[in-house]
Amino acid sequence: MTIAVAVAGATGRLGSQIARLVEAAEDLHLHAAMDSSTPLESMQGADVLVDATHYEASKTLVRYALENGIDTVIATSGWHADRIASLSNDLPEGRSVLVVPNFSVGSVVASHIASIAGQHFDSIEIIEAHHEHKVDSPSGTAVRTAEGIASARNTPVAANNVDQDARGQVVAGIPIHSLRLRGVVADQQVILGGVGETVTIRHETLSPSAYDLGIGLAIRRVSARPGITVGLGELLGLWTVSGTAAGGTTKESV
Repeated sequence: MTIAVAVAGATGRLGSQIARLVEAAEDLHLHAAMDSSTPLESMQGADVLVDATHYEASKTLVRYALENGIDTVIATSGWHADRIASLSNDLPEGRSVLVVPNFSVGSVVASHIASIAGQHFDSIEIIEAHHEHKVDSPSGTAVRTAEGIASARNTPVAANNVDQDARGQVVAGIPIHSLRLRGVVADQQVILGGVGETVTIRHETLSPSAYDLGIGLAIRRVSARPGITVGLGELLGLWTVSGTAAGGTTKESV
């Protein structure tokens, strides 16, 4: 069976990569390559929408897709926990959403390890770096990593002096420091401090080709999981937190 795929943001860095992968796959069909001027109706008839735009556009695209029977892979930053919870409240019965902060398998594994290590340290900060053209910060990956660490803990993380601008943006009690640099693809370091020691969990993306496996996995398996799934962790056997949302099961993984 061929999966018909609509790609929103198909002229962007990630969106164009997704569109090329879909076109090259024998079991996938590029139903629509959408940019900001493409009418929403062009996704009609697709099996899956992959959204790689920005949050304001994503809200409209995702709701239109779901209301028209199209399962959705969200590859757009800005879908933090509160927004995902709001989406789950209105999710049509039987529809599937996979929110993917990062398509890199290595990144998913590193963030999962950080959620385990984070249970044993009370001093935790994240440094994330991306290419100079990434307009949003902190990255969706860093946000979900912080939320995943916080979810795995019995007590909150409480960083010091977070009212100072130089301390970064605090997510789930964890300061995130964002760098935007020429020559960087993506790099995340989770630094955990204890008495007399530190632990650093780092993942570096050297090429966008690192996303290929995760992109294919997400597109092919999103429809098999009614409800909202966050991250590729469950698909890789790493999900750690589960609950119930309208329309199905919500499983969060980092």
